[in-house]
Amino acid sequence: MESSEAAEALIPRFELESILNQDQAGRRITLLGTIDSRPALLTFERAAFPSAPEALRLFHSLLTNIANLGANDIYAWYLASVKPSDNAAPDLKLNLIYPCTEAHIKKYSPQLVRVVTETPEIYKQYVRPYIQRKREEGRLNWVFNIIEGRTEQEDVIFRDTQNPGHDEEGFLLLPDMNWDRKTLTSLRLLGLVERRDVWSLRDLNKSHVGWLQRVREKIIDSVVSIYSGVEKDMLKLYIHYQPTYYHLHIHVIHAHLEPNATQAVGKAFGLENLISQLEAMSGDSKAGMSDVSLTYVIGEAHDLWNEVFLPLKEGRKI
Repeated sequence: MESSEAAEALIPRFELESILNQDQAGRRITLLGTIDSRPALLTFERAAFPSAPEALRLFHSLLTNIANLGANDIYAWYLASVKPSDNAAPDLKLNLIYPCTEAHIKKYSPQLVRVVTETPEIYKQYVRPYIQRKREEGRLNWVFNIIEGRTEQEDVIFRDTQNPGHDEEGFLLLPDMNWDRKTLTSLRLLGLVERRDVWSLRDLNKSHVGWLQRVREKIIDSVVSIYSGVEKDMLKLYIHYQPTYYHLHIHVIHAHLEPNATQAVGKAFGLENLISQLEAMSGDSKAGMSDVSLTYVIGEAHDLWNEVFLPLKEGRKI
């Protein structure tokens, strides 16, 4: 996707194969299909309503096909459509993953989740080698392209670095693909660190406390300065485990954002809590998150469930 025009041209070429998933509220649906015979995932999501008075007046005037579903005393409820208009605010947000991999399809497919406890021994014997294999598959090239300044630089909203791509203190901020880039109460940002020796929160130890504190402070200060109306105590920072990709990244969201599974206990580990946990650990500077047991949720389609935790549960050899 080299330009906006090229990216926009992909959507009309999408050919539907099946509905992959739909949330219970019906506000988001993910479709599996192809573009030019290559697999693709296309997610439709209801966009946020406009808040400017002029946009709301226009939005109201565009309502059509109004059908009453029922009425009781002072209450009434309806279905309606919105007529297309060049001046109307977009009412859909689309996310495209193209070409997608089998891992993407598994991630977006409906699946039961399991609660697992990963001991230090399980991590060192099974999970760490799995993470290393994933990194060696070359799926982090898109991350390295961003932090080295080769791609998506127009999306970078803040960069703190002395030597792009090679600064152990450096990081950059860019919008999360799930944010519409305008509704501040649904703010979602991604902080990519430049150092490459921290693959996940498991690699964090006591020697990283000062660095994490500095990164946290700079992220919060930069977001507050960039987005008028956002204050420091309106932001939540967390790290996923297991993450989608194994290069440390920090999620930054507005505290008002409606919680979903990616922010739930067993998936999101608060950055401030991680820092406090590291500070309170006994031992030398190398004592860290690889030395503790972590309990988290994992989908039944995840490789770690099928290759590690399910065999362990059933007493089978791994």
